Amino acid sequence: MKQKSAELTTSVRNFSVQLSPTRRGARLARLLATEQLRSWGLPLDPARLLVAELASNAAAHGRVPGRDFRLTLYVVGDTLRIEVTDTRGEELPCLRTPAPDAESGRGLLLVEALADRWGVSEDRFPRKTVWAELGFTPPEPTF
Repeated sequence: MKQKSAELTTSVRNFSVQLSPTRRGARLARLLATEQLRSWGLPLDPARLLVAELASNAAAHGRVPGRDFRLTLYVVGDTLRIEVTDTRGEELPCLRTPAPDAESGRGLLLVEALADRWGVSEDRFPRKTVWAELGFTPPEPTF
């Protein structure tokens, strides 16, 4: 007797890379994410802006000498999830309003404005993951 197996109706894709917690590593995260999104046929913006901000934060605030950060992209159905994991779990990011003349401090405000949802997940110490999700219209499958 031949049995039919249940077919997966939701496409699931992922990409993960470990990078140095430097400005160069943050830039590389944005470039690699852009190319991965392009290869999946997904819209580049605002996803690459979110990757740039989260990776930049990991390099600036999550940096521990000798420890890298990880960029992970997940696509499940019509949702893209961007995760950046670093090894400064004791310093959780929080949304703040900077002084009008401040030269920095607006990154999470940008994430809040661009993402459909975002948050922070505490991982096994000393790690934390800052994530953002975007909904999109899935591209038509090509055969």
